[in-house]
Amino acid sequence: MKGTSPDNMEQPKVNVGKIIFHFVPLIIILLMISGGFRTVGAGERGIRLTFGAVDENVLVEGLHIKVPLAQKIVKMDVKIQKNEVSVAAASKDLQVVNSTIALNYHVDPVSAPRLYQEVGVEYDARIIAPAIQESVKAIESQFTAEELITRREEVKIAIKANIAARLLVRGIIVDEFNIINFQFSNAFDEAIEAKVTAEQLKLKADRDLERIKIEKEQMIAAAQGKAEAIRIEAAALSANAKVIELRYIEKWDGKMPQFWGGATPFVGINK
Repeated sequence: MKGTSPDNMEQPKVNVGKIIFHFVPLIIILLMISGGFRTVGAGERGIRLTFGAVDENVLVEGLHIKVPLAQKIVKMDVKIQKNEVSVAAASKDLQVVNSTIALNYHVDPVSAPRLYQEVGVEYDARIIAPAIQESVKAIESQFTAEELITRREEVKIAIKANIAARLLVRGIIVDEFNIINFQFSNAFDEAIEAKVTAEQLKLKADRDLERIKIEKEQMIAAAQGKAEAIRIEAAALSANAKVIELRYIEKWDGKMPQFWGGATPFVGINK
């Protein structure tokens, strides 16, 4: 019986496809367990960091792969956000003004990597709030306390433009801005109230004076009308008297009355 040489033995064939089929799911599971996938949600953008370095390419919404231990994906909110801040400032006439400001803004998705690199995710406290404080103080100092009320829309537009310019350089876009409230000192409020009261009294006095003037003119006109009526009536009566006298003269025959007196008549003068 001849022995079998090892070289003559058939080597088992390696099925690469089966190996891949069995190991790929395992690799995916291991990646998921070790953090190889990251989901970027709706209204967010992902910032990929490779060993701490920021990748300029923004990750949009969806599922993304990252290299475990080497890469990290930071999510930034790019939806419209609201910030409400109280600001104490001084007006042009040195009145203390406490303002409540509401700002709607959003991060420019394209600028998200740069914003994260320069500021981080705490941009609200580091950029938004200080920009509001500085802008409100800068603009309100250009108006008197009274003008802040009477020219409120103009003040609002100026503050919004100032804030928008400050934030745009950081990749933050202002969507809406509102001045919720102006609050002044008690002394100023009392002064404004007194001024309003005085203006109202002056307006009432002007109206009363105008009313009296009109009534006087009406009385004069009525008196003039009455005097004119009397004059016309007197003229009419005088004209009527002359007409009667004329008619009487026209009808008289030139003879004097024959009898004078009452019970005992006089004898006619001609006789």
